[in-house]
Amino acid sequence: MRTVAVIGGGASGMMAAIAAAEEGAKVTLYEKNEKLGKKLYITGKGRCNLTNACEIADFFPSIVSNGKFLYSAVYSFSGRDTCAFFEDAGLPLKTERGNRVFPASDKSSDVIKTLEKKLKECGVKVCLHREIHDLSDLSADAVIIATGGITYPATGSTGDGYRFAEEIGHTVRTPIPALVPLLSDDPCISRLEGLSLRNVGIRIEQGGKEYYSGFGEMLFTSDGVSGPLILSASSYIGRALIEGEEFFLHIDLKPALSEDMLDQRILRDFGEQKNKEFKNALGKLLPASLIPVVIEKSGIDPYKQVNAVTKAEREHLRKILKDFVIRLTDTAGVKQAVITNGGVKVDGIDPKTMRSKIRPDVYFAGEVLDVDALTGGFNLQIAFSTGWAAGKAAAKGTK
Repeated sequence: MRTVAVIGGGASGMMAAIAAAEEGAKVTLYEKNEKLGKKLYITGKGRCNLTNACEIADFFPSIVSNGKFLYSAVYSFSGRDTCAFFEDAGLPLKTERGNRVFPASDKSSDVIKTLEKKLKECGVKVCLHREIHDLSDLSADAVIIATGGITYPATGSTGDGYRFAEEIGHTVRTPIPALVPLLSDDPCISRLEGLSLRNVGIRIEQGGKEYYSGFGEMLFTSDGVSGPLILSASSYIGRALIEGEEFFLHIDLKPALSEDMLDQRILRDFGEQKNKEFKNALGKLLPASLIPVVIEKSGIDPYKQVNAVTKAEREHLRKILKDFVIRLTDTAGVKQAVITNGGVKVDGIDPKTMRSKIRPDVYFAGEVLDVDALTGGFNLQIAFSTGWAAGKAAAKGTK
């Protein structure tokens, strides 16, 4: 019987341990924390968006880094396989908007309990409070490194796997925070703190070149912007921001209206409130907290009666509503990031087995790899897919 040691009791590590044990290996799972799945517990604001139920072909456009490397793993253990795994283990699931899959209970703890139950059923030995300092500390036919990235360091993601990888000759692409809020030094930010915008369009540009565009939700924080749109955008520009480059966020506050349609809407609103001052005539068009900022950017006298607003002033207002610009300066850092961008470079790893091409008894799984994706359950699916592949291969000694 082959022996397999798994370092890391997160999503990928638990799945790898289960897969290896089901393949007949004697498996020991080492976790430095006092419990398994510490990061999994807080995933999805405690609800755990554990996968995405889209068609497999639609999965890969949501992968930001090294999508081709994941073809074999995802096709071998897809979102549907993940759903079947948990449902067969007794966890009811539900699918929400955007094909996001959650436990029916909305409790991430139920996902962890299901994985723990499977580990016990498969006979996996779980060693908590056990930090591995060196791969030589382990006596096993195969070792799976599933130590996570650098985000949420309080959960134990302190980059140990990168050190292990480099010590055996792998190259690590510098890990940075991804799916992370972005910072801005625009003076309007603090005044808009807490404002959530739905159904807006955004694009992020630098020097006239577009790096990201999307439609959906975003919100303003005390020092920048966040929300689903912004988190996704951060995966594309985060590295450049950290290196000191600046980008500009362009917000279309009325994406459903063309320029002409918006002009007609403004004229109609002004016509219905023609005796009101400009500052009191935007209530049907904008959230209350955004009105003084838009007025300031427009340069229109807030006390001017709307029937006196000129065509040129109205056109400038329209431009601001369709192109509200904010300068972006940095990311909010690893403590606020959902996942890591960067990690062990995949050219040194076999994509079918997750086996090291340098040291044949070592395998990698999950966030420690240089793979990441957008929000929506894709990153956890990567963890499950790579964990499954690594576990099966490690148990077989696959070459």
